[in-house]
Order: sequence, then structure tokens, then C-alpha cells
Amino acid sequence: MKVGVLVSGSGTNLQALLDAEARGALAPAEIAVVISNRPGAPALARAQAAGKRAVVVDHRAFTDRTAFEGALLAELAASGVELVVLAGFMRVLTQHFIGAFPQRIINTHPSLLPAFSGADATTQAIAYGVKLSGVTIHFVDATLDGGPIIAQIAVPVLPDDDVASLHARIQREEHVLLPSVVRRLAAGLLSCQGRVVVERAE
Repeated sequence: MKVGVLVSGSGTNLQALLDAEARGALAPAEIAVVISNRPGAPALARAQAAGKRAVVVDHRAFTDRTAFEGALLAELAASGVELVVLAGFMRVLTQHFIGAFPQRIINTHPSLLPAFSGADATTQAIAYGVKLSGVTIHFVDATLDGGPIIAQIAVPVLPDDDVASLHARIQREEHVLLPSVVRRLAAGLLSCQGRVVVERAE
């Protein structure tokens, strides 16, 4: 299954996917294209270093979201993409885009959803004083971080944690969990029954 990865920043989750693919741990998924809405995003250099097609679709070049998403969809179609992974992609997608990939868009979020959705989830967790945070991988729907939950890993919040230290530990779990979910999705092992994601045995 060909995968398109949408990025905006440094691309550490993208790198985890690239590394998994390089060691054969992502098959039958194959990263076909990496698209950034930000020219010069470090994630693009990671994609190019791995020999992947790297494309910029700058959201600022479009007059509205529909036109921007249309350009994204065209690039994904050009690479034959069947599964879309949001890896630090900092744009909210509308139903125009989501409808083109029903239950085929996933996102990684640094909290145990539904707690602390939206931006700055780690900052929210520290400020609230929770004892557990974590990572959630979920299907993307028209709600903000509200799609069906595929997988979660809890990460303890330590007494001396700040935002940076907690985020670093959450990222380590993200880098393990995301390639595993992508592989299982590509293998047809995951499906939705309402809001419940069911996994079939390998």
C-alpha cells in the first residue's frame, strides 16, 4: 500500500517511518511521497536523503483551503497514495480532503485522547498536573483530534518533568507506535465498527 506523509516541521515521526521501511518493518506499506506545506521544512531533507519524492504545497499560495487541499490531493494521486499519514502536519483538514480517503488518514497526537486535544497538548498536561500522559494514533475525521482511536501508549508524568522532557519521552513512544500502526493498516488488519477500531489477528 502506497503511503503519503504530510509534514510541516522537523520530521522525527517521518524519520521513524523511513527507518522502519529501511529495515523491512513497514511492509506492505511503502512511502511514496512526502508533502510539506512549509518550504524548507527539515522533514523534506529527511525524505530526500531517503530517496523519497519530496514536494512542497505551500498553503500560503492558495486563496482558500479548498484550493490548497485540491493541490494536496493532486500530488497524492500522482503518487498513487492509498493511505495518508499526518506526521506533524500543522494544518486542519476539511471534509473536502478527508472524504477522499475515508478511514485512510491517520494522525499522531501527544496525549491520551480525548484529553488535551488541539495544540500544545504536552503544555496542557503539565499545566493540569496529570500523572499520566501519552500518545494516541487515531483516524482523522472532521472533528479536532476526535476520530476513532487506533492505538495508545501511556507515558508517566514525572515530578520533575517540564514540557521538553515529557515531550521527548512521548516522542520515543510515537516513533515505535506509528510504524506499527501503519504496517497493520496496510496489511488490512485494522477496521472501524462505529467508533471502535477492531484488529484482526495476523
